[in-house]
Amino acid sequence: MTDSLTISLGQFDTRWGQPDHNMARVREWVAEAAQRGSDVVVFPELWDTGFVLDRAVELGTGATEGRFAEVAELAQEHAIHIVGSMLELGHPQGTSRPAYNTAMWFSPDGASPGSYRKMHLFRPYDEDKYLLPGISPHWLNLPWGMSSIGICYDLRFPELFRSYAVAGCWMCFLPAQWPYPREMHWLTLLRARAIENQMIIVACNRVGQEGDQVFCGRSTIIDAWGETVIEGGDQEELLTATVDLAHVNYVRENWPVFEDRRPDAYDID
Repeated sequence: MTDSLTISLGQFDTRWGQPDHNMARVREWVAEAAQRGSDVVVFPELWDTGFVLDRAVELGTGATEGRFAEVAELAQEHAIHIVGSMLELGHPQGTSRPAYNTAMWFSPDGASPGSYRKMHLFRPYDEDKYLLPGISPHWLNLPWGMSSIGICYDLRFPELFRSYAVAGCWMCFLPAQWPYPREMHWLTLLRARAIENQMIIVACNRVGQEGDQVFCGRSTIIDAWGETVIEGGDQEELLTATVDLAHVNYVRENWPVFEDRRPDAYDID
């Protein structure tokens, strides 16, 4: 396992219903992240289509074709890991919920070692009407260690992140489309998930406006002690920082909170 990891966060104004525009931005910033020497580049939630979920059949693509295949080729072309959630068409046309909100992991060899389908669907954006929920957490054994994925609203469910930490994950990646009225919640919950799980949190949020929703950006990386490594503003930018992976082990060894858990005493449904 390596001792450090360089990560870029591509927070941009994702245009809802304009996948070609969004794909052009991703292509540009993947190339720039690779030029900066990044190992991983992260993009926001549903960066390809946005929340035009009533057009899922028209705009979504299967996990091995369309934009998913394009991003796999892009990862291979620039020898970089890419993650960010996309609209995965997963069921036959004519069904009431034909798609998933899926964060696929793309490796530098063009392979996709795994994906996470958003488990907690955000009803104010009608995710529950048009999308199927994922059925399980997902983590990957990557070159720098065990890593996990959540998506936006998942941040409000600490059980998911604790399950990742208990499974041995050192890091969690979180694409999001989180708006300004809840900016304080965004920053507070990200820090809480990092501190309580002694885990690096890597979160990429979108910026810009869609209807009356203004998105707050503030993409950030928070270390296992809860300190901010890097944080963006509310405009388009490609943020890049290097994280100290050995620091996670230091925190966990010196403050062994997991050893003091009492799962035998918790009665949680």
